[in-house]
Amino acid sequence: MERRVPTKTEVLAYLKEDRNWGRWGNDDQMGAVNMVTNEKRLAAAQLIKTGRAVSLSREFPKTPAPNNPTPAQHFMSRAAREPGGGMATDYYGVSYHGQANTHLDALCHVWNEDGMWNGRNPDDVITFQGATWGSVEHWKEGIITRGVLLDVPKFRGQPFVAKDEPIHGWELEDVAKAQGVVLEPGDAICVYGGRDQWNEINPMWGSDPTGRAGLHVSCLKFLRESDCCLLVWDMMDFMPNGYDIPWSVHAAIFAYGIGLLDNALLEPLAQACAEENRYEFMLTVNPLRVVGGTGSPVNPIALL
Repeated sequence: MERRVPTKTEVLAYLKEDRNWGRWGNDDQMGAVNMVTNEKRLAAAQLIKTGRAVSLSREFPKTPAPNNPTPAQHFMSRAAREPGGGMATDYYGVSYHGQANTHLDALCHVWNEDGMWNGRNPDDVITFQGATWGSVEHWKEGIITRGVLLDVPKFRGQPFVAKDEPIHGWELEDVAKAQGVVLEPGDAICVYGGRDQWNEINPMWGSDPTGRAGLHVSCLKFLRESDCCLLVWDMMDFMPNGYDIPWSVHAAIFAYGIGLLDNALLEPLAQACAEENRYEFMLTVNPLRVVGGTGSPVNPIALL
């Protein structure tokens, strides 16, 4: 791809001329996850060499924070079980979309003026009881595929991606080449931006209302050309996007049918990949089977 910032006209073309609508049929609700075939899963399993497992999930975000205005709830209850025993049970409550909870976005999560995935009208399918189109239960078998980590801070020789230096699509191509990784259709692309290193010396990532570090809208072209099924990221969209459009990289959901796994904890995976000197692995993502859900909290596991 060209090594320059795209114009607004070009960005709008990414979202209309390059979209995947109808590629798997006009009534498809799985999107790019269609590329995760039995053969793709078997090939991913062959990438497990040492059996090392790495969780990509952050802790359940129960603590209020500048980037977590609606913290998750966790209540315990305790009861006796005679003679002499007992039991403990839990209640979990979470508003998982946002910048704190590691979660998977389903295809009904966002849209623009042209509509949702495959052109559906949100007025017809988004109800108080749940979405009737593109909801998360269509991924009930999970997303089990080849994962590839692109370590941007390592490539740049910096601890994290700075707010004034967003990640561009052509840079992700460069990172993959530098790591010796060839992207394949149906891959899950994990883009590490160094969010937790950022938090060491800056205000908490996502807490600044004027903007945040992350992926530039130019990454849309990279995602479409890579033909991935899932984007896993720790920093998410660079903001403000500068194009007067409602969604930048999140638009990959409704334009390309790509799932997004937001707020991933990628630093441990970056460390594991560096130690083993390989950047491909088997990734498992298993959402809750919520009929009509716009996504789900997840605990993704990378197996190296």
